Amino acid sequence: MNETIPTCRVTGHITLDDQDIYDPTLDVVRLRARVGMVFQKPNPFPKSIYDNIAYGPRIHGLASHSTELDEIVANSLDRAGLWSEVKDRLDDAGTALSGGQQQRLCIARAIAVDPEVILMDEPCSALDPIATAKVEALIEDLKGRYAIAIVTHSMQQAARISQKTAFFHLGDLIEIGETKQIFTSPKEEKTRDYITGRFG
Repeated sequence: MNETIPTCRVTGHITLDDQDIYDPTLDVVRLRARVGMVFQKPNPFPKSIYDNIAYGPRIHGLASHSTELDEIVANSLDRAGLWSEVKDRLDDAGTALSGGQQQRLCIARAIAVDPEVILMDEPCSALDPIATAKVEALIEDLKGRYAIAIVTHSMQQAARISQKTAFFHLGDLIEIGETKQIFTSPKEEKTRDYITGRFG
């Protein structure tokens, strides 16, 4: 996505299975199928609930017939905890759902292509506490099947749902470790100062 922004500058390396994602020989279409993305603000496509989920499997050729596509849509919505709420209105617009439902729809859309990694950028910041609890429960359910990386400014959320935590400050990685260790006995002074509220 960065390639579409002329002023974007990239340093360092991001590897997936030991392959640099910026390697010019890497098939970016395949990479996009391996990595799902959920943004800060829910962004369902201006399509039906069904078509929001079916879009990825269609363009990646994951379903050979409509019955198979129906199954992918139902399974994705079910895994995102949304099936029981929308199963009778799959033709309704995805944008007509509540904010929390829209975010779960976006998660269902991301997992419909069965990625290996899901990136979530502040997935609950635009949601109320009840919707946040549902999304966090969903992340708990999904973490055994996918590698999930979440950016959050909520220390409470990081402490509740993550297994490992990385603390960044002004673009630099300060410390990374098991979540319990980071929150109870951080090794770096900046991490300790942030957790104890001395800044941030």
